[in-house]
Amino acid sequence: MTQPVATPKDRTLSPEDRKLFEELATRHYRQAYHISYRMAGSHAGAEDLTQEAMVRAFQSFHRYRRELPFANWLYRIIVNLHIDELRRRPKAWIDSVEDMPGLAELPDVNSDPSDMVLSQEIDTCLQQALNSLPKDFRTAVVLCDIEGLSYEEIAEVMQCSIGTVRSRIHRGRNQLRRFLGVS
Repeated sequence: MTQPVATPKDRTLSPEDRKLFEELATRHYRQAYHISYRMAGSHAGAEDLTQEAMVRAFQSFHRYRRELPFANWLYRIIVNLHIDELRRRPKAWIDSVEDMPGLAELPDVNSDPSDMVLSQEIDTCLQQALNSLPKDFRTAVVLCDIEGLSYEEIAEVMQCSIGTVRSRIHRGRNQLRRFLGVS
């Protein structure tokens, strides 16, 4: 196997920066995976998206502004990678909910079997509803309602105004309610 040729864009991190990156990546990996899972809709997609985001974050760590939250910067990378992936995919027509990608639930090992089945059914319905949303609405709703980010943090991650974030969250929630049949 040949070694990659170094380009002018390649930057070597100092030992301190490498250690800082490893600490931040370790601290935020689980959260990044959960966001990736909700964006991608599957465990395999989430694993790929999270790993690619971590690689990109490592390669770009010299551009990370230390005064800003690392999590927001990492979420922005995840969102951008997911949008890039959606753009590369051929447009597929989904005739029904049954044609949507198969989904699995993150199991709670402390639950009894009936709770696990119920939880899996709820998670599958929720994930299908999330998948039905336009990508900007899904991103805003996931970051707000699942990850608990503030509107300001979401605006930073999505690189848009707070008013746009509010609109996307409101419209996304309304579409979720309609899809799930909730008034």
